[in-house]
Amino acid sequence: MNNIFLLLREYNNNLCMKKFKFLLLSACIALVACTTKTSSEQQVSDKGTKWSWDKGTIVVETPERPAEQTSVIGLTIPKMEVVRVGFVGLGMRGPGAVERFTYIRGVEIVALCDYEKERAEKCQKYLQRASMPKAAIYSGEKGYEELCKRDDIDLVYIATDWLHHFPVAMCAMENNKNVAIEVPSAMDLKECWALVNMSEKTRKHCMILENCCYDWFEMNTLNMAQQGVFGEVVRAQGAYIHNLEPFWDHYWKNGENDKLGWRLEYNMKHRGDVYATHGLGPVAQALDIHRGDRMKTLVAMDTKSVVGKSLVEERTGQPCENFRNGDHTTTLIRTENGKVIEIQHDVMTPQPYNRLYQLTGTKGFANKYPIEGYALDAKQLNASGVAPEVDNLNSHSFMPKKDMEALVQKYQHPILKKYGEMAKEVGGHGGMDFIMDSRLVYCLQNGLPLDMDVYDLAEWCCLAELGTLSMDNNCAAVAFPDFTRGHWNDIKGFKHAFASPEEEAATEAKAKAATEKLKKNAEKAWKKYDAKKAKEAKKK
Repeated sequence: MNNIFLLLREYNNNLCMKKFKFLLLSACIALVACTTKTSSEQQVSDKGTKWSWDKGTIVVETPERPAEQTSVIGLTIPKMEVVRVGFVGLGMRGPGAVERFTYIRGVEIVALCDYEKERAEKCQKYLQRASMPKAAIYSGEKGYEELCKRDDIDLVYIATDWLHHFPVAMCAMENNKNVAIEVPSAMDLKECWALVNMSEKTRKHCMILENCCYDWFEMNTLNMAQQGVFGEVVRAQGAYIHNLEPFWDHYWKNGENDKLGWRLEYNMKHRGDVYATHGLGPVAQALDIHRGDRMKTLVAMDTKSVVGKSLVEERTGQPCENFRNGDHTTTLIRTENGKVIEIQHDVMTPQPYNRLYQLTGTKGFANKYPIEGYALDAKQLNASGVAPEVDNLNSHSFMPKKDMEALVQKYQHPILKKYGEMAKEVGGHGGMDFIMDSRLVYCLQNGLPLDMDVYDLAEWCCLAELGTLSMDNNCAAVAFPDFTRGHWNDIKGFKHAFASPEEEAATEAKAKAATEKLKKNAEKAWKKYDAKKAKEAKKK
């Protein structure tokens, strides 16, 4: 009898245990289902970006291309005998751009605009010095709108503070003007998509003014990479590490109550790599981004803010409880083809200036800052057309100076051959600004695709908001939107466009003749202007 009771009790226990396990399993399934549902639900960031989770990766919404729009990859417009330019923003970067353009043949500076009229007026001196016609002056909060409405401007060159890059560019394209925008050209995904759509809609160029793509080392190294000197480039690094302590007080301030200036205030209010393009631009070209490859996923992280927070407190005399941007940010990117890019940003800590540019290939290595050099073994250097000084050359260290000079000489970029010497004379970050401006004008005069298009602009600028999403979500992976909307693989390999020697010569002859005509007429006008000024001064 006891045995029967024992068996029944064991049966009941087993039955209860099975019921418990069933209930536990059901609860787990329900929990998973609930979690899955929650994670896939659409969320909205503080910038208005719609996003959701997909297997642990943040995916932002990609708007569909309107039916009337088509891709602007490889966009060309009719040749311009004279490129008529209006400049907006004449504070820190703008005046240098105006001066550089006076050295480029086939350019007419039609209008100058700044919030402060005096700053626009001051730039007339560059035109007078070059015997170029006097420009129309626009000023005030909405002065740029009147400039953009003119029918005698082909290109609006934008060098305002960051927050005004976007509205000026949109206004210009709405008025059928091509635009060139200083970096960063767009501050969030909403602006990126709006510029993409406006460029596609109007069929107007929208170029990011990323000057670091035109520095000597970057250009020569790009040429080497394109010709296989490093084998297949599988990893790249870029950075903007520049302690801005000497410059914070020089950024424009909106009245006496503005204690920070626009750039420090922006870093206080926003997280992520807010100035990524100097590091990203050159390596993106070397990796053929949206020309055979695309940036697919990123992970970003930052240090806490120590220096930034203290800068605000020193200038305001008030506690700073939430300085959004870390002192140092790091972003890792993986491409569709399995390449890796690392980008860094630091304008706070006391480090030596470092605009890191590094390519790691299967057969060679290139590095700029703090040591500029190349690493190839004897076999690969020979295969690249340069005989090494020593037979036992290896890639364990940078190659000797003579070998490096021979390599650079062989692979000197054609653009540097054309503009390099004059660029050193004109200046602008050692000449790379002048090369950038000259290439822009060259492509417009010859009816060629620009070196950097609106998709480059969007891809390079979106790191700020995508990085913010990653950092604010425990450094989660974030998928890049495809700004080309399916056309990233249409073109195989990044290339600079060139006219034929005959076409180039004809264009340059027309540009020279146009400039000579402008200067002849302008010289007379400036003499009259000076005489009038002198007469007015005597009366006083």
